[in-house]
Amino acid sequence: MSGDRAEPARPKAPDLPLSGVLVADFGRVLAAPYATMLLADLGADVVKVEQPGRGDDTRAWGPPHAQGEATYFLSVNRNKRSIALDLRDPADHACAVELVRRADVLVENFRPGTMARHGLGHRDALALNPRLVYCSVTGFGAGAGAALPGYDLLVQAVGGLMSVTGAAPGEPVKTGVAVVDVLTGLHAAVGVLAALRERDATGKGQVVEVDLLSTLLSSMVNQSAGYTLAGAVPGILGNRHPSIAPYEVFPAADRPLVVAVGNDRQFAALCRGLGAPELAADPRFATNPDRVAHVGALADELSARLRLRTAAEWFAVLTPLGVPCGPVNDLADAFRLADSLGLEPRATVPGPDGEPLDLVANPINLSRTPPRYAHRPPRLGEHTEELRAWLDAPDAQVAPHVPDTGGTGDAPDTPDAQDAPDAAP
Repeated sequence: MSGDRAEPARPKAPDLPLSGVLVADFGRVLAAPYATMLLADLGADVVKVEQPGRGDDTRAWGPPHAQGEATYFLSVNRNKRSIALDLRDPADHACAVELVRRADVLVENFRPGTMARHGLGHRDALALNPRLVYCSVTGFGAGAGAALPGYDLLVQAVGGLMSVTGAAPGEPVKTGVAVVDVLTGLHAAVGVLAALRERDATGKGQVVEVDLLSTLLSSMVNQSAGYTLAGAVPGILGNRHPSIAPYEVFPAADRPLVVAVGNDRQFAALCRGLGAPELAADPRFATNPDRVAHVGALADELSARLRLRTAAEWFAVLTPLGVPCGPVNDLADAFRLADSLGLEPRATVPGPDGEPLDLVANPINLSRTPPRYAHRPPRLGEHTEELRAWLDAPDAQVAPHVPDTGGTGDAPDTPDAQDAPDAAP
């Protein structure tokens, strides 16, 4: 490995907000890879460090598969390069150290203490590279919760989300996707961007720490605030809202329909659309607090009327009146809706043989510098050879970034997968 020298130039994605930012990605599974994919979409050069022979756990999480790869892995790893490094091998370890020395950002989601055992904890890394933004994603923090395994389902349970999610009291259920991991990854990306902004002013890096439990408690917003401010402990309400009515799922003639009325004006419009304007004048339903107090009676009145027509018919009748409503779609219907609204929910990248991969678009829209979709998710260790050459070259000015033409390679050994804090639902 090279000694001290001027900071090398990085490969840049022209006109993108994070052009020139090099990210050393030691993350696996979902929360950390989601964060680094967001950074990569915005122009960062993300180098994904993987375990030789196995790689990111999600490479094996299928079916379903697309073009021979697990769609779980493909969902959060586009625009990255993969380098295979066994951190127990001296040469590979030296390569990882050099990557950290050159990086602007390091993201990892091992159990606390794992990176430090490899000499890559935040103290070692910041001593090596004082400008580094070091982001650690954990399940329960680095203190008393350091030994606890941080899996999304576990955090949904112990963090209170399942206590308010389910069909009825005593029937808690998890969400249909690992939402705590996704929210944690999003918060990690925001923290990294804030630290990079602060570094622009001071020239100094810092440690960014996010954990799944704290993220969930923050993300439960009104439910959490109801407890901290008023001591209210919410329970399972099924599809009803604790503070708004009608705000739930109703049976239409063919399939479930959501009605999400947020104020008295919308409720009056709903009653007109149902051909029952008298409901808006009923003292039990005249104001939102009245409706919440009599939510069962209100549901009976609305259900009897909504059962008479299909969900699509009610959508056509009520939407022009300003009533928020819609059918409970499956994912195919949801993508069709987004397409019909011109939201462009897909992002197409070239596959290994030129066949396109349709991924899900980044939801952030920027008017001048929109997200890029330049590179498919890498094969395991695909870029090891060129990245090793760059990291070994004392005078290299530009890190290589070859076209996505296939390429194979052995992948790395990062710390044991048992140390991963986040996982699938």
